[in-house]
Amino acid sequence: MMTNHPLSWILALPAVALLFLLLTPSDKTSLIRRIANLGVLLPFILSGWIFFAYDHTIGGFQFIEKIPWVVPFGISYHLGIDGINSVMILLLGFSSFAGILISQNIKERVKEYYILLLLMIIGTYGAFLSLDIFFFYFFHEIAAIPTFLLISIWGSGRKEYGAMKLTLYLTAGAAVALIGLIAFYVAVGLESFDLISIQQYLIQNPLPVDVQNWIFPLIVLGFGVTLTLWPFYTWAPVGYATAPTAVSMLHAGVLKKLGAYAILRFAIQLMPDAAATWMPIVATLAVLNILYCGLIALTQRDIKYLLGYSSCSHMGYILLGLACMNVIGLNGVVFLMFAHGILASLGFALTGFVSDQTQTRNLDELGGLTKRMPFIATCFAMMALASAGVPGFGNFVAEIMVLLGSWDQYRWQTVLAVLGIVITAVYMLKTIRLGFQGPMNPKWSKLADAQTPLQKLPFILLLAALIAVGCWPSLILKNIDSGTKPIAQHIRLVANAR
Repeated sequence: MMTNHPLSWILALPAVALLFLLLTPSDKTSLIRRIANLGVLLPFILSGWIFFAYDHTIGGFQFIEKIPWVVPFGISYHLGIDGINSVMILLLGFSSFAGILISQNIKERVKEYYILLLLMIIGTYGAFLSLDIFFFYFFHEIAAIPTFLLISIWGSGRKEYGAMKLTLYLTAGAAVALIGLIAFYVAVGLESFDLISIQQYLIQNPLPVDVQNWIFPLIVLGFGVTLTLWPFYTWAPVGYATAPTAVSMLHAGVLKKLGAYAILRFAIQLMPDAAATWMPIVATLAVLNILYCGLIALTQRDIKYLLGYSSCSHMGYILLGLACMNVIGLNGVVFLMFAHGILASLGFALTGFVSDQTQTRNLDELGGLTKRMPFIATCFAMMALASAGVPGFGNFVAEIMVLLGSWDQYRWQTVLAVLGIVITAVYMLKTIRLGFQGPMNPKWSKLADAQTPLQKLPFILLLAALIAVGCWPSLILKNIDSGTKPIAQHIRLVANAR
């Protein structure tokens, strides 16, 4: 039955789980966890089936479902996948399932926590699957709204400050993006939010260049805040540091990628003339992301803050790849969105485990944890090596493609981006040395490692995904290429017609 309308089922299954949670008494904690776990596991399995069922030899959008909603404004419930978002929903499946398993340590207001977490997951799935710009924005906001409550109630440290700063930044960015999307809708004049219809219309009737040039930066800036475009990145480290573990995993791993996804879909693909004007500026800002945030990460003693700044630094490679607007660069972008999403989820999951055991994330208070936590320490070392771009992990493949794609157009930016890899290696190796190597602090002598299969499962699952795409890139690259190649070809045709 689920194979008839698989994309709707991906949205419906966690929604049904959410409804069951609303009807479940708050004191039935075990039942609540089982419902939530099932509501995330089934979409994960379905996202994997859709990924492998997608026919990359044909390409284009497949599994399309469309129901008119507000006809006068051209708004439809329109879902579909191509090579790009088939990879993104697979990423969300991995991160959400790992995050729901990590959430076993939530002890207070468990029912409300899982309801809000499921709402975030539903919104993210909906945004990636929507082929209607109105519904993309609608689901994007659904994914963002629960974050404030999740951080301010179940977070730690300066959680009210972190929740408020994150919310204000993302709301301001969303408002700017909304202005750009409304202006785009009016300028096109098609009276439709349907992405496919707009793409086909603009091939023969492109927007005037001067119109593109003022709408394009609104969309890039608005969604760039979500992507932590420099200098609008400061909400992310504090937001991730104060958030509960699963929220850090989902936000840094997946929700942040909605910004890159929107820039690619709605700005670069639909306004290529403006992209040619503005993307060199974005390439320069990308280098600032890589180096500035990487250097700040070097100074951090709190592991979560270090991972937060590291995440912002890695977004610079995604921005640089977007600025390339060629096949290899865009392939690298989508590949890195997946690889970094898995990496970020793994990093915050491991940090959350250590923090729960030690009640600290300060590197100066840790040390020698490998003696008591060999499994967690091994996973952390592998995560750190992946972040540093060591071959065998997905990040190496993705970053190489971005750097190759940018070399001809942005020579000095590429050279500086390579320097960013060196900086990443330095702060990641420093974290391993201070946190897990050397003499062990005596007060950690009774720490417990991840021992049961359930405790180890989220880490093994994420590491396996990272290694699989690192050793076998074509596993996801064949899908990605079928999605990015038409975009790059359209950009090239527009450039040749100038």
